[in-house]
Amino acid sequence: MSSPRGPHDSYVRVRGAREHNLQGVDVDIPRDVLAVFTGVSGSGKSSLAFGTIYAEAQRRYFESVAPYARRLIHQVGAPKVGEITGLPPAVSLQQRRSSPTSRSSVGTVTNLSNSLRMLFSRAGDYPEGAERLDSDAFSPNTAAGACPECHGLGQVHRTTEESLVPDPSLSIREGAIAAWPGAWQGKNLRDILDTLGYDVDRPWRELPAEEREWILFTDEQPVVTVHPVRDAERIQRPYQGTYMSAQRYVMKTFSDTKSPTLRAKAERFLTSAPCPVCGGSRLRPEALAVTFAGRNIAELAASPLAELARMPHGATEAARILTDDLRSRIAPVVELGLGYLSLDRATPTLSAGELQRLRLATQLRSGLFGVVYVLDEPSAGLHPADTEALLTVLERLKSAGNSVFVVEHHLDVVRGADWLVDVGPRAGEHGGRVLHSGPVAELAAVEESATARFLFDRSPAPVREVRSPRGRMKIGPVVRHNLRGVTAEFPLGVFTAVTGVSGSGKSTLIGEVTEDLAGVGRLVSVDQRPIGRTPRSNLATYTGLFDVVRKVFAATDEARRRGYGVGRFSFNVAGGRCETCQGEGFVSVELLFLPSTYAPCPDCGGARYNPETLEVTYRGRNIAQVLDLTVEAASRFFAETDTPAVARSLSTLLDVGLGYLRLGQPATELSGGEAQRIKLASELQRVRRGHTFYLLDEPTTGLHPADVEVLMRQLHGLVDAGHTVVVVEHDMTVVAGADWVIDLGPGGGDAGGRIVAAGPPDEVARAQGSTTAPYLARALAPAP
Repeated sequence: MSSPRGPHDSYVRVRGAREHNLQGVDVDIPRDVLAVFTGVSGSGKSSLAFGTIYAEAQRRYFESVAPYARRLIHQVGAPKVGEITGLPPAVSLQQRRSSPTSRSSVGTVTNLSNSLRMLFSRAGDYPEGAERLDSDAFSPNTAAGACPECHGLGQVHRTTEESLVPDPSLSIREGAIAAWPGAWQGKNLRDILDTLGYDVDRPWRELPAEEREWILFTDEQPVVTVHPVRDAERIQRPYQGTYMSAQRYVMKTFSDTKSPTLRAKAERFLTSAPCPVCGGSRLRPEALAVTFAGRNIAELAASPLAELARMPHGATEAARILTDDLRSRIAPVVELGLGYLSLDRATPTLSAGELQRLRLATQLRSGLFGVVYVLDEPSAGLHPADTEALLTVLERLKSAGNSVFVVEHHLDVVRGADWLVDVGPRAGEHGGRVLHSGPVAELAAVEESATARFLFDRSPAPVREVRSPRGRMKIGPVVRHNLRGVTAEFPLGVFTAVTGVSGSGKSTLIGEVTEDLAGVGRLVSVDQRPIGRTPRSNLATYTGLFDVVRKVFAATDEARRRGYGVGRFSFNVAGGRCETCQGEGFVSVELLFLPSTYAPCPDCGGARYNPETLEVTYRGRNIAQVLDLTVEAASRFFAETDTPAVARSLSTLLDVGLGYLRLGQPATELSGGEAQRIKLASELQRVRRGHTFYLLDEPTTGLHPADVEVLMRQLHGLVDAGHTVVVVEHDMTVVAGADWVIDLGPGGGDAGGRIVAAGPPDEVARAQGSTTAPYLARALAPAP
């Protein structure tokens, strides 16, 4: 379909898009519509929607800002595209994980906390004689409102001698103070103590109590001149060293570090408890003394949003205006199926899908028009019952005068689109073409499309005989979050699906499955957390595949002639790596007022290695070129070699549908679903002995229906091999193929938290009071 070009052209026209695997794509997409981008995982749909269209809109925005930021953004690089015309400003709503800070909450993400604080400030019931407080006084994130004892965190973190020194038989030199950092920092602190006159070679338990107390807990920071012991390899000059107690180091690291790894390590040495002053409410007493409708702000912030939306108006005109404003802001959040969340829920505890829908609800109030919203699978984590509400919200964004471009696999969302862009036909080098750009119904005529088969063929899935369990494992009674004494039985040796609306308690229930399982040899929990947070982590390193590949290169004649060992081919240690980027292939680019981003290393161009290392080749490729191979291409490359470990690893990655990923694909570029399947592949490549209990939380998130088929073959294969598989799942085709279903609900939050039905799929499909039942019944016998 075409439209005349010109100043009032109503199409976004992309010409020559070559980002990632896109093969010089030309496509026209009308503005002011709901356009859905589909295709199998790795087909190139995200490269088109985010990597090209949104990236170009972002680049144009940065072109309009200060020269300093403009200079830096050129290093990041513009999208590989000939030209894009008719492109309005764009807003991206991606499934980014939140930062690991307990101060970020549902209330702060949605700005609902501001409205509630204003309500208490202007219309709250104050104790007699009390002064009216500003809204800041009701925030735990300001000096005016934060509890002085816990600084607004709600918990106090303390260290003890037992937590800091787990083995008192060790001396300080032997590492008795486990909380101290490793490497040179730890040696530095030990040398300072030695200089100060403390015996660092005496067992910890034999040191006088007052010395142990000072070493671990002092707030003093004496500066001394340290004379390091000389060794044969290097001569260290004297230096000025500042002492820091173990407690001070742990607390500083825990509160200040931006490294999740360092924060987690510091947390191991802390004991946490609700703040004794504020009781965990995070606020000063004067703020907690103010009430509205008989409850203080901490109590209302802990209430489910659906309940908060029913709050009475209050007696004054100000109260009525402010409660109306609060209700109107809450409405789209509840509409998107998130009414079970509370304002004080910390964002690190939310799924990526929940966080994206919160941002989407906030955008409904922004009043923007004439922009392109680019969304990344907004249906992720949604029960089918909530999908209709999602479509309503997307329609409202469109009706406000915006274009809505959605990368999506959920077929109900695809069917609700005005325009469909189908990319494929397969993944990686076998994809990257636009197979169809037009009305949804016209996709039926595109034979190459993997989407068409699932979109238009509504016949039921083939009936598979339900397996019989060989035992049962009892969990509970579970009292956690909204589960109030729930007891569940998981059949062993079969495939179980745990279902229910968002917030019904599914993840909480399976989170109670522990290592102490009678009759189970091993528990494997496969979640969607990243396999790494920097470009240094990648598919090859995580699976162990890279260890074998490095050995292969070290065994070549050229490597032996040069004396290169296995370490030479690692980009994580000095020697073979590029020192400019420290082997990451990327350098961090700091943008003023914006999050830092990554740009290709100016010296190695992203290869990670120095030129000498890259001169060694194996079957015509150097180590960087092998890392750049897709799993599928690598499988062919190593097929004729005697490397069974490589073949096994690559085979399992292919089996879970990840053939399109590159071996060196940075962890920062992987979706949660891809990370989960990499973890699953790592498990599958092991030689399994005995009975394993596999737990997977929404494994089909981010998967095209064709990829779901591939994944399900693997999971059912595990069951056929004698193992147990339990999945938390919203995809009713997966649930319909299970042997056993545990349905929680009937609603989310306080309206859920109990088992509504349990049994084979056909029984649960007939269960009264189950929100899942009608959708499961449709999957078992869909309409023609």
